Amino acid sequence: MPSTTLIGCQLLPGDRPEGQDGPFDVVLRDAQIADVRPTGLTPPEGRGIDARDTLVTAGLVNGHHHSHEHFYKGRYDNLPLELWMNYVRPVTPLPLTARDVYLRTLIGAIEAVRTGTTTLVDDLNVSPVLTPEHVEAAVSAYEDIGLRALVGVSMFDRPFFRAVPFVEEEFPPELLERLSQTKSTPPDEVVAYVRGLLKSRHPSTDRVSYLVSPSAPQRCSDEFLVNARALADEFDLPVNIHVHETRLQAVTAQRMYGKTMFQHLASLGFLKPKTSLIHAVWLTPEDIDTIAQSGASVQHNPTSNLKLGSGIAPIRPLLDAGVNVSLGTDGCGSTETLNMMRTVNMAALVNKVADQEPEQWVGAKEAWHAGTVGGATALGRGDDLGRVAPGYTADLTVFRLDSIPFVPANNLLHQLVFAADSAALDRVFVAGEEILAGGHLCKINEAALISEIRERHAEIEPMLKQAEQETDRFKDAYRRIYARCEACAIPPETIPARLSGGAR
Repeated sequence: MPSTTLIGCQLLPGDRPEGQDGPFDVVLRDAQIADVRPTGLTPPEGRGIDARDTLVTAGLVNGHHHSHEHFYKGRYDNLPLELWMNYVRPVTPLPLTARDVYLRTLIGAIEAVRTGTTTLVDDLNVSPVLTPEHVEAAVSAYEDIGLRALVGVSMFDRPFFRAVPFVEEEFPPELLERLSQTKSTPPDEVVAYVRGLLKSRHPSTDRVSYLVSPSAPQRCSDEFLVNARALADEFDLPVNIHVHETRLQAVTAQRMYGKTMFQHLASLGFLKPKTSLIHAVWLTPEDIDTIAQSGASVQHNPTSNLKLGSGIAPIRPLLDAGVNVSLGTDGCGSTETLNMMRTVNMAALVNKVADQEPEQWVGAKEAWHAGTVGGATALGRGDDLGRVAPGYTADLTVFRLDSIPFVPANNLLHQLVFAADSAALDRVFVAGEEILAGGHLCKINEAALISEIRERHAEIEPMLKQAEQETDRFKDAYRRIYARCEACAIPPETIPARLSGGAR
C-alpha cells in the first residue's frame, strides 16, 4: 500500500485534554503510523492529504454489539432486558438468506464507520440452528466495508429460557415442553465449528477475525465455561462474556451459585487479561477488587444500560481500583444505534449523577480513553492500537475543525466528546487505508445497499411481526419472574446501580 501523509493537522494523540500544539504531519506506511512530526520538518511521503484545519484522533473501538439485531431497530421501548431479549432471539428463527445477513451486518457497519469507529466487536447469535453461511456473510460485510472487526459466535449450553429463576413455576407446562423441543444445533457442534474458525483468522494477522464469546455464566455450565476459557488460551484470543447486566442477573447468581457471577468466574479461573466483562452494572466492592486483580476489563455500555433500565455501572470505583474500562454500544434492538461518539458522550455524562465530589466525576478524558486505549487494551492491543503515535496501527479519524462543534476552539477533547457529531467527521482510515473520505464511504456503494436493505426489510416485516406474536406468549410469565426477582435480596454491599427510588 502506498504511503500517505496527513499534512498540517492538529493532533489528539492519547489522553491530553487540550491536544498537542501543531500543526503536525502524520505519515502512514504499511498499515502503521510511521511518523508524527511538525509540519515542514521534511517533505510529505507518498500521497499527501491537506489536513489543515482538521483534528486527527485514534479511531473508536466499539467493544460490543450484536449484528443479528439490526432488522429490529426501533421496534421496542420500555422493556427490561429479560422481556426484550426474547424478541430479538425468536424461538422460531427468521428464514434469512446469507444475503440478508450480509445486508443486516452492513446496517451497523455503515453507521459505525460514519461515527468514527474503526474496530468493532460483533457478538453474533447463531441459535437455535447454526448456519455457517450466515457467519461467512457477516465476515464478508466487514471485509467489504473496510472495518477492523472481531466476530464472536455466541456459545452456550443452556437454553436462554433456562437461565432465569422460577421458570418451572411460572411457565405453563405446555410452553416449557414446546421450548424444550425446539430444534437446535448441539453445543459441542457449535464449539467445534468455532474452533475451525479460530484456525482460519487471528486478530494479530487479519483485519477481520474472531474471538471467543461464551454468552453469560448463567447460560453456560461450569464445564462449558472452563472449556471456552481453554479455547481462548489455546489460540491466544480475547474473550467477552455478559455478566451482571441487570438486577435479575444478580439475583440469578445468588440462586445458582450462592455468590456473585464475578466470584464464580474467578473460582473457575476464567478471569484473565483480554477478558471483557460486558455491562458489569451490579457490582460489590469485592467484585471490583477481584476484577482488578485478574487483569480483566469491564465493558461499559451506558446507552444500552439506560434504555433497558438495567442501571449505571460504577465506573469511578472501577477506575480507582485500576480496572481497565472499555466502551460498547450493544445491539440495535435495544439502543437503535452503533454511534460510538454518542456512547463516549454518554459515558462522560451519565456517571456525573453518582454521589461523589465533582472532582471524582467521570469526564471527557476518561471517556475518550475508554473508547480508544481502553477498547484496545481489552482486546490485548493496548501497545499498538488506540493512539496516534509512531509504531501504532493506522486506524484514525479526521474531524473538521471548521465545523460548528469546534467553533470557537477552546478545548478540542471536550468539544469532541460533548459536541461533535458525524457531520464533523471527514475521513476514516483503517490499517492505513481510507474507508471514508469527504463524508463518502470509499469501498461500498452505500446508496445502492441502503435501497436493497429497505426493500428486503419490507419483505421480511410480516415475518418479524409473526415472530413477535409468538414471543408475546412468554411475556406474562417473564413479567412475573421479573417481579419476583425484584423482590429478592441481593448482597447488601452491592453498589446502587439505579437512581434513588428504584429497587435495589
